[in-house]
Amino acid sequence: MRTQMVFGVLAALAAFAASAAPANATEAVPDPSMQREFGAKLLVCNTCHGDRGVPKSANIPVIWGQQENYLVKQLHDFETPDRNVEVMAWMSKTLTPAELAPSAGNFAKKTWPAKAAGGTATPAPRGIAVCQACHQQNYLGAVQAEGVTTPRLAGQNYEYLVESMRRFADGERTNNTDMVQIMKGIPAADREAMARYLSSL
Repeated sequence: MRTQMVFGVLAALAAFAASAAPANATEAVPDPSMQREFGAKLLVCNTCHGDRGVPKSANIPVIWGQQENYLVKQLHDFETPDRNVEVMAWMSKTLTPAELAPSAGNFAKKTWPAKAAGGTATPAPRGIAVCQACHQQNYLGAVQAEGVTTPRLAGQNYEYLVESMRRFADGERTNNTDMVQIMKGIPAADREAMARYLSSL
């Protein structure tokens, strides 16, 4: 039901934006805070990702405060089989190429949602150092020497992390070849321990 509602809203917004777009839309960088149609598209994201940055379901990632260039890449990748998520494929196609970077920037500038008080610290599992090589010692992500931006893992949802790791390991997600190779070499139990630790930070 929610998926159908999201698709319906996205289709309506896409049609409205297409008819309302000015001829010189490619000349200026779109601004969701100034352009009503663009802002409305991004409001649809709250349906799943939450209006305060806390996703409606634990298998949906936190995107508020995430690395901007990482978000841009994911929006591009949702249009390909590398990231096969039906709702996100629809959403990414409602955005014009010029709107992709401003959309990512909009969410990257927001504050990562605070964790609920009273959580217990999870001990660091074996093999977690492999994550630090790219995602930084504090797991907040960074731009690598090759220009690739790694995402923040600290405080990300456990269910989302463990499923992403599994998808990389099983070759279902291929938009980062390094992650495919790394996750293939880590047993499922260790991946689950890593995800639990990272989500507790």
